[in-house]
Amino acid sequence: MTTWKTTPQSLEKTFEFNSFEEAMQFMQNATPFISEADHHPTWSNTYNRVHVKLTTHDAGNQVTDKDREIAKILDKVYLTI
Repeated sequence: MTTWKTTPQSLEKTFEFNSFEEAMQFMQNATPFISEADHHPTWSNTYNRVHVKLTTHDAGNQVTDKDREIAKILDKVYLTI
């Protein structure tokens, strides 16, 4: 699994799957955890990949603990697909 690209402004990662369906399942499986944390990523899906960008807008577009927590959650969800 690839690591998160870290800058002061964001955490970014592209998750790759075997199919479009798996990529969409990943997004669906992650949604409840994201909603519970009330911290939503900027993400996009292109066929079998999901690109994620995490930043905290309320903190001036900086990386915060909220972003790090969502990153950990997404990594765990990825392992279940």
